[in-house]
Amino acid sequence: MRAASFLRLATLTAALTLGACTTVPAAPPTLVASGLLSNAAGMTLYTFDRDGAGRSACNGDCAQKWPPLTAAADAKPTGDYSVVLRDDGSRQWAYKGKPLYTWFKDQKPGDTSGDGVNGVWHVARP
Repeated sequence: MRAASFLRLATLTAALTLGACTTVPAAPPTLVASGLLSNAAGMTLYTFDRDGAGRSACNGDCAQKWPPLTAAADAKPTGDYSVVLRDDGSRQWAYKGKPLYTWFKDQKPGDTSGDGVNGVWHVARP
């Protein structure tokens, strides 16, 4: 009986280890019925007026409050979506050259509490 328990534990450990090694590339944002761009979890995406085309100006504390919509290392541009390289070397999705972010105060899909913050943050719309 101990051998069978050990074998089940070893099998489960191997399966969990292999599953943890698998990465799913991040997909570009999606358009929701309300006309907003959102991430895969349905959270609203935003743009920042201080970003340059193809470059993020939101780093450090800013990126803590406005988490970048990260792109996988193998993410490829598609349509109006591109990938920009951030100052820390990570990659971020952009729409028409504008990097995309979520807002840490949005609590559920469809929230738009970041729209208009400091007059420089805006809901991303196609």
